[in-house]
Amino acid sequence: MPINEKEYNGYLFDQLSIVERIEKQVLTGDMEKAKEEIETLKKEINRKLYQKPPLISD
Repeated sequence: MPINEKEYNGYLFDQLSIVERIEKQVLTGDMEKAKEEIETLKKEINRKLYQKPPLISD
């Protein structure tokens, strides 16, 4: 979880961007593109989660 307000705001902006990208596809009625967008976003998130070395050491 983010440590300070600036990092938390960055996290929220990332989440808002994700929702806007999916919403754009849904509003055009292209559900296949929306599914593709979701898969792409999941891959991007996984890259961030499992990056080497981690951003914060334990």
